[in-house]
Amino acid sequence: MIRSFCRRYRFFLALGLVNTLLLFLAPETGWKALTLTRDNLLEMLSFLPPIFVLLGLLDVWVERETMMKYMGVHSGLRGMLLAFFLGSAAAGPLYAAFPMACVMMRKGARMLNVFIFIGAWSCTKIPLIMFESATLGFRFMALRLLFNIAGIFLIALVLEKTLPEEKNLS
Repeated sequence: MIRSFCRRYRFFLALGLVNTLLLFLAPETGWKALTLTRDNLLEMLSFLPPIFVLLGLLDVWVERETMMKYMGVHSGLRGMLLAFFLGSAAAGPLYAAFPMACVMMRKGARMLNVFIFIGAWSCTKIPLIMFESATLGFRFMALRLLFNIAGIFLIALVLEKTLPEEKNLS
């Protein structure tokens, strides 16, 4: 029991040990590290519960057949655009996208659409686009968005093609 716990959380425990040693060897840096760790943990805990509630609702309310129809292997351009717009309209940090992607995969979404969703979540969020346009100018925002969209679709296609065939089928 304890051995499996230690094996499962060995990375976390090692970081805790390093942080503890840092407190004794360089107290100022150790306290900064602990403060940063606490702040990041609190931020993560503020995002995760609502996301898991939404994931639970998605899991219960959306039937597998519906997900396959709109985002499955035969969804075509409609599925790609839906994945892109879902990722772009999402709120929250990138680590919140992965549980959503997992549910999409379990429900039969095409891997290409899952990759597009994660790519859109990471770099084409609507608030980010509006902020860039206001601070860096429309031209910069438009060029970055154009290259990101092309990159998202290209990378998603390459990733899907490199997967074994049985992983691509829903």
